[in-house]
Amino acid sequence: MEKLPIYHGPIGKEEGERRLGQDGRDGCYLVRNSDSLPGVYCLCVLCNGYVYTYRLHKDNGGSWAAETTPGVQKRYFRQIRNLIAAFQKPGQGIAMPLLYPVTAQRRAQTHTEAQTPGNSLSTTHSSPNACLR
Repeated sequence: MEKLPIYHGPIGKEEGERRLGQDGRDGCYLVRNSDSLPGVYCLCVLCNGYVYTYRLHKDNGGSWAAETTPGVQKRYFRQIRNLIAAFQKPGQGIAMPLLYPVTAQRRAQTHTEAQTPGNSLSTTHSSPNACLR
């Protein structure tokens, strides 16, 4: 997971939401460690100012899966990169396709820019159902 450019490590829910809010584009996404479940990761995507979080986990056979909208069949992938590629397409059981990766390197650049005087960033949240299709 550490080699994945969109992996931000154990940053926590609030920091993940802040980083996506800084990007601000619907469909921007990142992966972080779960706050509540050790060994589980979270795929977070921004849609209409709201961050949707989907747990990613590896099964005993080494395949990756994501928890998606109820009623959508769970799919398994040999590599996390394949899972991400699949979720870049519409209709995969998440709020919206993954469009804009927020990489740890780009986040570091954004964080530096955000500390420049005069920059004001805020995140707004709308109804969590606004993006569901």
